[in-house]
This record gives sequence, structure tokens and C-alpha cells, in this order.
Amino acid sequence: MDEQVERLVNKLWTKFQETPKSKRVMVAISGIPGSGKTTLAATVAQRLNERWHKEQPALQSQLSIATFLPMDGYHLTRAQLSAMPDPTTAHARRGAAYTFDAPAFLELVKKLRQPICAETRTIYAPSFDHAVKDPVADDIPIASTARILILEGNYLSLGTGAPEWREAAELMDELWFVDVDMDIARQRLVKRHVASGIAANEEEAGRRADENDLLNGKEIIDGKVEVHEMVASREDESWKPEKQGVARESDA
Repeated sequence: MDEQVERLVNKLWTKFQETPKSKRVMVAISGIPGSGKTTLAATVAQRLNERWHKEQPALQSQLSIATFLPMDGYHLTRAQLSAMPDPTTAHARRGAAYTFDAPAFLELVKKLRQPICAETRTIYAPSFDHAVKDPVADDIPIASTARILILEGNYLSLGTGAPEWREAAELMDELWFVDVDMDIARQRLVKRHVASGIAANEEEAGRRADENDLLNGKEIIDGKVEVHEMVASREDESWKPEKQGVARESDA
């Protein structure tokens, strides 16, 4: 395991051990598009669950203690973008902070911050369907047994724009930011856009990266609040979950 990832997993495990059973440990991982934050979040969640399974009796070890929660489901729908004053720009800039439902995301965070008790029910978060390119309501279950939540998204450490971003960030136990060189992020984005079919070729993918993704990236960096961890992005295999696929951040 990458030493950096191992340290972060150990940090959360210790924090989890010190946290009352009525509370969740909530971590928000943010970064610019192409930084690798989705991969890191999924990897950390998986490693925590593997550790939990090893250390608990067989019956209890069937439960997952950590849940990976991407914020892609809080994209505004295509219909909502079309209803904006400038729908053409709204669709072209989909992925910018203003094209997300920040109030709804904050509402979820507040629900997850409520104490866990015997009556606590499963909470559901939206996912994002890349085939139809719209969110799917109530698609990600967050059970009462999920005591560690690894949230991931571009704007989870944003202190500018909609006030809900900052308020949600302040409710987290940890804020991590994945640091990556802009040129490396651009190379990853070009490959991703071509592979996913949202760009016909590298030239088109490059324009999309420059005119949307990296513009958003500048806002993310310039508006970043103080975080607990600056995590250096990695290219090696140690960042990737070993037994499950990783859902990329939305290519919408």
C-alpha cells in the first residue's frame, strides 16, 4: 500500500476508535477534476472495511463500517439546466459549482450528522447515471452501521460561491484535498473524455478540459478553505481499490 494512503487509513481508523458509537466520522475529499480524488476515496473506504472485517467476529464482520459517497448525484438535472436564464452556457459548463444542488447536499450532510440510535434508519443519497446523464434519486444506501463516511467531490472544501459549500465543509471531521499538477490533470481528463465517448477525439477533449474542467479547477483552488490534509496525487496502482471498480466523477 502507498505509504501516504496507509497513513490516512490509520488516521481515520484511530479517529473511528476514539469516536462515540452514536457519531459518524465524516471525511470530505476534494480536488480539481482529474486529481484522483474519486480513486483515493474508494480506496480508503475499501481499506477501512477490510481492516474492520479482519478485526471483528465473523457475524459482525459481514457489515461494512465505511461508505464511499460521491457527490455526483447532486448535479442539477438536464431539465433544470435547460430552465436556467442561459441554458446553452449552463449545459456547456455542467460540472461548475453553480450546476450542483448545494442546498440538497447540505441537507444530506446534516442528516448524516444526526446521532445514531436504535431508531436510526438507512439514509439514501442520489447517484449519477452516466447512461442517461442525470441523477438517480435515493440510490446509495447509508446504513446506520456505516460509522465512517468518505465523501468525495470537487467542491467539498469550497469556501466561496453558494454558502452551503462552506457550511457543509464545517460539519466534516476531516477535509482532505488532493493536489495535482494542472498539466497532469489535463492529460488524465483528455484520456477520460475520449474513453467515455463524450469527446470524439483528443482535440475535442482538450477543449472541454480547458473550457470547463480546468476553469472549475481554478475556482476550486482559489476558493479552497483550510484543510486538514494536502494529499499528493499518485499515478501508481497502490491508489486503486483491489476488489472493486471505481466510479469516476461525473463526465456530464
